Parts: sequence; C-alpha cells; structure tokens
Amino acid sequence: MADVPMPLTFAAPRRGKPPRHFADLMPDERAAAVTELGLPAFRAKQLSNHYYEGLSVDPTTWTDIPAAQRESLREALFPPLLTYVRDVSCDNGATVKTLWKLHDGTLVESVLMRYGVRRDGTPGPNGVRSTLCVSSQAGCGMACPFCATGQGGLQRNLSTAEIVDQVRAACAALASGELPGGPGRLNNVVFMGMGEPMANYGSVLKSVRAITSPAPDGLGISARGVTVSTVGLVPRIEQLTTEGIPVTLAVSLHAPDDELRDTLVPINTRWKVDEVVDAAWRYAETTKRRVSIEYALIKDINDQAWRADRLANVLQARGDWGWVHVNLIPLNPTPGSKWTASRPEDEAEFVRRLEKHGVPVTVRDTRGREIDGACGQLAASESNR
Repeated sequence: MADVPMPLTFAAPRRGKPPRHFADLMPDERAAAVTELGLPAFRAKQLSNHYYEGLSVDPTTWTDIPAAQRESLREALFPPLLTYVRDVSCDNGATVKTLWKLHDGTLVESVLMRYGVRRDGTPGPNGVRSTLCVSSQAGCGMACPFCATGQGGLQRNLSTAEIVDQVRAACAALASGELPGGPGRLNNVVFMGMGEPMANYGSVLKSVRAITSPAPDGLGISARGVTVSTVGLVPRIEQLTTEGIPVTLAVSLHAPDDELRDTLVPINTRWKVDEVVDAAWRYAETTKRRVSIEYALIKDINDQAWRADRLANVLQARGDWGWVHVNLIPLNPTPGSKWTASRPEDEAEFVRRLEKHGVPVTVRDTRGREIDGACGQLAASESNR
C-alpha cells in the first residue's frame, strides 16, 4: 500500500493546559502572583533568585524564605512540569538525550551536548562549550516525511514554562558537573527539538525572553547563543524580525526548488522557496544576524550537484554580503524509513559546489547518531513499549 502523507496541522489540539508555573510569568507578573497568595511582594525576587540563578525547584533549599511558606509557594507556583523518564548517552557521556513526561503523560525530548571534552572526560585545550536542543511542541504538525517527529503528528503545544524548565534542568546538570568536562554553564540553546517553534510562537518568544534575560530575572544566556528554527512560516519570521531580540534564525530549507520542496517540506505548498528566503534575508538585513540555512542531505533525493548550484543561486540572488550560512545535515534515518543519508562522495561534491560559488558551508557534527539522535525517536520508542 502506498504511503499516505501526513496532513499539515497548524492549530494544536486542545488538551489540558499545564498548571501555571513561575516560569510562565514575566518579571512584572511575579510580584502580583506572590501577593495573591497573601505574601509580601519581595518574595518574588527571592523565588527568581532560587529558580533562575540557583536553578532550584527544591523548597528545602530556599532558606531565606520562612519554612512555613516554602511548601505553599512550591504548590502554587512550582508544580512539577517535567518528570524524568530515562536518558541515553553517547560520545563518552558528552551527549545526553533525555525523555521527559509532562503533566498529561505527553512525552518530549531534549538533547544536551558538551563540546571540547577529551576522551578521558577532562576539558580540552580550547575550553568546553555546551548546547541544548530543546522541544517546543509535543510532536509536530509540519508533516515532513523524513522526520520522525513530523510523522508522529502534533499532540500539543508546550507552555512557556515547559520550554524554560528544559533549559533550567540542563543548566542545573551542567552546574553540578553531571556531564564530562567538569562543572560549567550552558552556552547555546537551539529550538531544533520536537516541534515547529514558529507554530507555537507566543510560548517560544516568552521562553526566549526568559532564557536571555539577565539573572535573576532570567537564565542569562546570550541572545546570540539562541537559535530559533522554522520550516518557513513566513508571517512568523516577519514578526520575529520586529521583536528586537538578536537570536539566530535557522530555516530548514532542504531543497532549493519548489517542485521537490513541496514534497519534502509540505509547508512549501503555502509559502514558496522565494518567499521563505526573502523573509530570511529581511531578518538578516534588519537584525544584522547571519541566517542559517539547514539542509538535510538525503540520498538521491536532494543531494544532486545541480541542486547545490541552484541553492547557491537562490541565496546569492539576495546578495553575497555574508548574510547566510548553509548547514548541511547528514540525515539520521528513522527505523524502517526509505530516507537515508547521502553517499560521502555526493556530500563532498555538494560542499565543493557551494564553496565554488562562495557560499559559506559546514557539515553538521552528527552527534547522537547511535542513540537515535533525530528528535522524536526516543519518544516514539517509549510510546511503542
């Protein structure tokens, strides 16, 4: 029987909302939430210190708050959002994928990656950096046929706090030295986990503000260390352009021609390649931040040399002033899928063609391949147990 394409889904199914959490609140909302509980407003600042700077959700450590108030504050403002299910690791423990269960039983994943660690677990000569790949939806409605998450459909949007708490948990794991390389800080957050971030725009933008606000109002991660990806929701790219937050925009293009992209990235039936690239160019022009073009290389599908030439032409038609960088991704195939990674020689020729045209290009480090690194695979395997 022929494969039946998944439908595009923009509106997330309405499911039980997670309880309100401190991380859902902007700084000016926190004092009001505390006073609603009959407590002085200054307790909000103390809670911000504990959550965003101390990375703590354990009320027993909140020693500057009277013991009689700690549990009521935890119950009202710090309900458990992420319950650890299990994790898998590789790269000598420097890459860890964690499966989380949300309040309604929904499963999501995050992946924490440590770079610059020697095989013996000690920091390398150039220092250690860490990146977290975070989920913004449970599942995804964009229906890309080669993506494990897309083939699972969209279950629901994540709340702001469910996104932020993935980041806080990673910060806490690094601070406590749980990964090789010793205690450290989280440097980068990439919205490239489960889901289409731009389809959950409100929660994603609020979470970006919480992630990038200086401690103790937020986690204090530089906006330049945050990447928001999209398959090409043009109106949301245009909206992000106006927000004044200099995050990196990553566009999952995967094909330079509409005929193929209509199949690989079904959102292309609504916003074509030129519209998506134009919106990305305007983002770069306004923010002065270089845009990343994500391109998963798929054997005999989109890896032909002529497509590399065409990709270069599409990008350089907007100018060659350094506004764009191509990030080639060797496809991490999902079990049973007909889609697989390009041959090494085809990948090398694709790179050569882009470089010949003067387009900056790198091939992504294939971290996590042996632990089903493509987002959605761990959640899918858990659901099938």
